[in-house]
Amino acid sequence: MSDRMTSPHPPAPSPSGRGGENAVTESAYSRAGVNLAAGNLAVSKIARLVRATHGPEVLAGVGAFGGLYDAGALKGMDAPVLVASTDGVGTKTKVAARLGRWESIGQDLVYHCVNDILVQGARPLFFLDYVASARLEPDQIAQIVGGVAAACQSAGCALLGGETAEMPGVYEPGEVDLVGTIIGMVERASIIDGSRIEAGDVLLALPSSGLHTNGYSLARRVLDGLDWQTERPELGGSLGDALLAVHRPYGEAVRRLQAAGVDLHGLAHITGGGVIDNLPRILPDGVGAVIERGTWPEPPLFGLIQQTGGISADEMFHVFNMGIGMLAVIPAAQREPALGALTGEVYAVGEIVAGPNVVTVR
Repeated sequence: MSDRMTSPHPPAPSPSGRGGENAVTESAYSRAGVNLAAGNLAVSKIARLVRATHGPEVLAGVGAFGGLYDAGALKGMDAPVLVASTDGVGTKTKVAARLGRWESIGQDLVYHCVNDILVQGARPLFFLDYVASARLEPDQIAQIVGGVAAACQSAGCALLGGETAEMPGVYEPGEVDLVGTIIGMVERASIIDGSRIEAGDVLLALPSSGLHTNGYSLARRVLDGLDWQTERPELGGSLGDALLAVHRPYGEAVRRLQAAGVDLHGLAHITGGGVIDNLPRILPDGVGAVIERGTWPEPPLFGLIQQTGGISADEMFHVFNMGIGMLAVIPAAQREPALGALTGEVYAVGEIVAGPNVVTVR
């Protein structure tokens, strides 16, 4: 393993040129399937990218055993609350492997986690990532973590540290696992928890860029026999392009709604389980939701998956986001101001109704 908080420099050879005890240990470790030099080379390739995400609040990052982050910003808050989330990109890594394109899945990871804490009103402070494989490929790791760093910069959070693990026997050759943890903060009085959602509220959909990071096991099985490289006009690119479309972040859209005075009663990030499972997570007892299909644009990739796989509409909405990356619940009286704040970027797709805590798509 190569902890990215350790020194980013490969070990120096011994003066004798034969390496001494350290070289013997490293050679034995290499024969066991772990290449320490490759791990250190990977760290050296990404150190600059990681440091580019650091502001003055990062007191120690690359080079330290643990990342140090100055929490002084919390002093200016009335009742600061830390918000944490951990997630991964799942089998989207298999799509990246098939296409040999690794630069985007790191962005997917960060934006997924940023959206997960955004739904509670939090803004990100720092991020940590974990990349693991059977064999470390320094250039591949640099592309993945480069994507993580780029997304952290875009989201305004520090990439405080991470782990690059080489674990033969745990991961199959060619497999990559990518996981991240995010820490953010929110004022207690500003937490968005869905408790004020009531019948009559309007549902607004913020559109997705595609599958985001969920449903890839089913999508890969259904689409496996198709050509992923050739341009498909209906997709606006190749099938591979559509499958690797970067997970869209929603922080800026939410901030624009709030700046327009829109009262957000609830936010739901539509991830694994689709609309059917994710929206009820924020609904209080006694209310459900009705969503009108056709009120937002569904990316054609979903239609291709459904038609090719012979999948029912119910299952599609239970597995995929179907073009809805995030749902916002707002008072009905604020529908027009909200739509005006995000002209062409948000859609009124349904309403909250009295009844069981379920979602009906019709």
